[in-house]
Amino acid sequence: MSMSTVPKLTRVYPAAAMPGGEIHVVGTGLEAPIRAEIAGVAATVTLSRPTRLTVRVPEGAGPGEIVVTNGAGRSNGLRVSVGVAMSGSLHPVANPAVDRAGNVYVTLSGSRGQQTPVSVFRLSRDAEGGFEMRPFVREILNPTGMAFGPDGYLYVSSRAEGTVYRVTPDGETSTFAEGLGVATGIAFDREGALYVGDRSGTIFKIRPAAHVENLGLFEDNEAGLPQETFVFATLEPSMAAYHLAFNAAGTLFVTGPTTSSNQAIHAIDRDGNATVFFRGLGRAQGMAFDAAGDLLVAASWQGERGIVRITPEGEASIALAGNDLVGLGLLPDGTAAVVTRDSAYWVVL
Repeated sequence: MSMSTVPKLTRVYPAAAMPGGEIHVVGTGLEAPIRAEIAGVAATVTLSRPTRLTVRVPEGAGPGEIVVTNGAGRSNGLRVSVGVAMSGSLHPVANPAVDRAGNVYVTLSGSRGQQTPVSVFRLSRDAEGGFEMRPFVREILNPTGMAFGPDGYLYVSSRAEGTVYRVTPDGETSTFAEGLGVATGIAFDREGALYVGDRSGTIFKIRPAAHVENLGLFEDNEAGLPQETFVFATLEPSMAAYHLAFNAAGTLFVTGPTTSSNQAIHAIDRDGNATVFFRGLGRAQGMAFDAAGDLLVAASWQGERGIVRITPEGEASIALAGNDLVGLGLLPDGTAAVVTRDSAYWVVL
């Protein structure tokens, strides 16, 4: 019979997780029987080896240290960034949007054709450091993709109507563009043109009439003023939605979930030519680029679920462990808002 030694932890990966996500711990003295806790909350150990543990982050745990205990003693602690609930009772189907002040906008999308009582909620920090959720937009049917334009207004697609709406800071809506098929993910380029993913296989580009000569005119471009809409690129249809994001160089990246577990992220240059940037993901959805230029995408990779970080060179790793993730948005302070099928969380990646 072997004698256990006091466990010692040397590494945890990924260092960020959502409640329900699984993290891995490397160290010594980790063989069963052993107990784990995160931020003082008991956590389930799903795999135990002498030098490695897999631990499920428990509901109710917040950011804090993971510590394990066996018959010989208690280990040192290692920091784990656990997602903090911002709100539930939501229905995001794409990335949340984040304004310049750090407010987070999340949809209550509903099933196809279902008019929900509120289309978009705004989540803001309250005086106690928590999050306050308020209705922001009503009466947009099946709100799907969101992005802030160079005019500071929020743009929202409706997949049921094939329409993109423009929303003032007071929540007043007007039609910006129509006839966009099953309009899902949207994104603006550096020149102020809006790209809309029609999940049946088309990426539309909507270019304001004066976008190059005078960007200031875009701010006054109320819905209905001259603009050019054309097919920018075509891809294989998505079973759910297209998700769009631009990198700093102006290349458009697109995901569109299919039934394949070897899904690609497409990179589309300024002329509309599409290539495969990365392949090997399962149900890749919302994306964002961080300050280092790495692509963060909600997906599964090599049997793990969460937010996958992909460097410009194509090296992938799990940045955050979690289930049922739909997308993310980066806040001005570098933290992130991550959304699941029904909730929003704040997390440090």
